[in-house]
Amino acid sequence: MSFQIALSGLAAAQKDLDTTANNIANVNTTGFKESRAEFADVYATSIFSSGRTKVGDGVATSTVAQQFNQGSLQFTNNSLDLAITGEGFFATTPDLQSKDLTYTRAGAFKLNKDNFIVDNRGNFLQGFNVDPVTGENSSVSLSTSAPIAIPTSAGAPRETNNVFLSMNVDSRALPTSGVPFNPEDRASYNHSTSVTVYDSLGESHILTTYFRKTPTTAPAPSEWQTFAVWDDVTGSPIAGDNIRFGSSGDFITPPIPEIRLPAATLNNPLNGYLNNGAQFSNDVVVNFRDPSGTRTPTQYASGFDVNNLSQDGTTVGNLTGVDIDSFGRVLATYSNGDSSYLAQVTLVRFANVQGLKQVGNTSWKQSLTSGEPIGGQGNTGTFGAVNASSLEQSNVNLTTELVDLISAQRNFQANSRALEVNSTLQQTVLQIR
Repeated sequence: MSFQIALSGLAAAQKDLDTTANNIANVNTTGFKESRAEFADVYATSIFSSGRTKVGDGVATSTVAQQFNQGSLQFTNNSLDLAITGEGFFATTPDLQSKDLTYTRAGAFKLNKDNFIVDNRGNFLQGFNVDPVTGENSSVSLSTSAPIAIPTSAGAPRETNNVFLSMNVDSRALPTSGVPFNPEDRASYNHSTSVTVYDSLGESHILTTYFRKTPTTAPAPSEWQTFAVWDDVTGSPIAGDNIRFGSSGDFITPPIPEIRLPAATLNNPLNGYLNNGAQFSNDVVVNFRDPSGTRTPTQYASGFDVNNLSQDGTTVGNLTGVDIDSFGRVLATYSNGDSSYLAQVTLVRFANVQGLKQVGNTSWKQSLTSGEPIGGQGNTGTFGAVNASSLEQSNVNLTTELVDLISAQRNFQANSRALEVNSTLQQTVLQIR
């Protein structure tokens, strides 16, 4: 019996050594969680035996339990490197259609040849569908998650329908009288500003707005004529509403003045505005206000100043950046100024993380003892925050592991000595005559 007790001690010490060695070997493995060998004594007795004199039958390995405490963060320059601070796992699948989820804390992700976010084994990172404008998700059910793709372009171009222009015209400017308006004659107008607009094919055009002060007699309001010229040289100038200002410098309403470029005029090939086959479905309107209507034209005794100039068209844009916030929302920005939310990184938690089944590559799968996976978004509830451009390092404490290694070695030596003593005693018994 003593031989078996010593042998069980040797096996336990060997298991402890193996566990410690595995921890040390993975000290630089991203997302690795250290393990701890846990043991229990072996004790067996019958109902008629004396428990007071029973010694015990040795030791057995109860479990090798992983410790899911937080690892430190390593910051990188790759926005697709992700780390979780707090509870939760990333979810991945081996192919696009699969629902065989694997869970990991290793967030070294990258793009594959089809622009899907994958890990270093080619598994697809899962995400929830979101509203492209607000980033709000419609569901956090794992059954609705799907691989996250990063498109390289912003999609079809969008023609310009509205230009928003708010400015200050100089009240000290002299009226331009006796000279007909001519965009090539600087003396025929006081101020001008330009904006790039887009047709239905995404081709850019320069739309220039001109301001011309007209003669008035006090106390009549000051009045400015407005004109729009397409690409500076094409077609005739299109006149807009006159802007009238009171003594306070604010324009007189209603209505809010505008310049309307009719779609029929722009689309007529005889007018020469478009020569690439593009067509406008609506008029192009220059609105003398900002999009919210809070900023309107003014006439103060200061220089010409544009305080808002924007338009609602875009050309086809190329991908310029990908950002991921603490909620896991993936935002793509494009060269045409567009930005849109693509997805929200799926986070998963379990009631018993130590019940997860290891499958290698610092990944786990659900088991009977782990409980059901619960999906959610980062930085909410008990889910941890998602950190972009970061990787979670191994949570192995090398100093502690080296101390444990010495302790396991001493235990092995002690059990070996017990085995040797048992052998010596049996040899002594055999030599008795």
